[in-house]
Amino acid sequence: MLILALGILLVAEGFFGLRLHELSEKQEQIKHDYSRVNNITYGLFSVQQWKDKVADIVHHQVSGLKITRKQKKVLQGEVEQVLLALIDKAEALVNKPKKTISGKIQKFAIKNFVNSDSIRAEVPTFARKIIAEIDNPKNKKQLGKMALGEFNEIAKEESQDTAFVANNALMKKIYNRYGVSNNQQLNQKLTGSLRTIRQQTYYYCFGMLSCVIVVLAFWWLLRKRTDLHTTLFILSLLFAFILLAVGLTASMIEVDARIRSLDFVLLGEHVVFSDQVLFFQSKSIMDVVRVLISQSAIDSVLVGVLILAFSILFPVVKLTSTGIHLLGGKKWAENAIIRYFAFQSGKWSMADVIVIAILMAYIGLNGLLENQLRALNINNDSLTILTTNNTALQPGYIIFICFVLYGLILSTILKSITPHKVH
Repeated sequence: MLILALGILLVAEGFFGLRLHELSEKQEQIKHDYSRVNNITYGLFSVQQWKDKVADIVHHQVSGLKITRKQKKVLQGEVEQVLLALIDKAEALVNKPKKTISGKIQKFAIKNFVNSDSIRAEVPTFARKIIAEIDNPKNKKQLGKMALGEFNEIAKEESQDTAFVANNALMKKIYNRYGVSNNQQLNQKLTGSLRTIRQQTYYYCFGMLSCVIVVLAFWWLLRKRTDLHTTLFILSLLFAFILLAVGLTASMIEVDARIRSLDFVLLGEHVVFSDQVLFFQSKSIMDVVRVLISQSAIDSVLVGVLILAFSILFPVVKLTSTGIHLLGGKKWAENAIIRYFAFQSGKWSMADVIVIAILMAYIGLNGLLENQLRALNINNDSLTILTTNNTALQPGYIIFICFVLYGLILSTILKSITPHKVH
């Protein structure tokens, strides 16, 4: 009955752990996609994004441009002054002494066939026609295109950049993966998915912790049943292996810094950029080991190997050795290597050190990002910048802490139930 009860509980913990691992990977993938789509390089720092936002404002301003009668009168006076100045300059150029025969012929023809006074008399009519052309809706649209001419040129250059082309291809791939056609739809879908996944991961995390608590409750209830201690301990080791596997592979810490909102006024209208991701990384212990070992620098490889040996291999060997110590008979139980790993290797295991190191890294990074992002915050009438620090410890960290504490409890229990020599 004990094996059946703990077996069912073990299957439940295994299921919770598998789902937690899957959801952790899914969450990491979604957040990587989200950070890529909303990266500041292809958002706030992209000419294409600026062109689209400024184009909307310019078209709105130009199409809504209305010249009042008073403004037309003032504008007509200005246009007339410009036209008269052009006529005076042209007349001065004509009256300038000519040295060549062709120049003298042109001067003679203009002075005899062109009446500058009659042209000056027509200036008010020309000015009215120019203003009428400006007020034409078709020409307003053309005026908007002219205003965006430089933007279009720069945007065209950016669109031909290889990095921009590669990013566009990746964005289309991401859109197809989630069945959306633009950033707004994608962000809404990913935000909803992340909210659901976050809730579920914590449910499964607490489900695993509940299973471990029930196992420890069995130890308390059966503390006087020495005939069941070996069976109970071996099954308890299986719970520890599941905790270790999930703790090593699930995300433990997530660093996420972003500009939540940048809002400033241009031509009386607001230009807004939202959720611009500055930096994002999500790592498990196994991810950290893989990254370090894959580096070319020897010091990084050495650190990766040390973490692999003392934080992953040592705990696995220790758990295995405790099982062999109880089940392997006197010969195996009193083997020096088995006895060492079962009872004395804890001082070499860095699992508890990793827990403290990740906590200190989180506190340090969180404080650093808070200070740096706070310096970016601006709030006035013309410009508002709001930043967000979403750096957080993940459920994988909780599971790994649970494994460390559970391992310490099992070590204490083993010393009290072993029928063999400890030293």
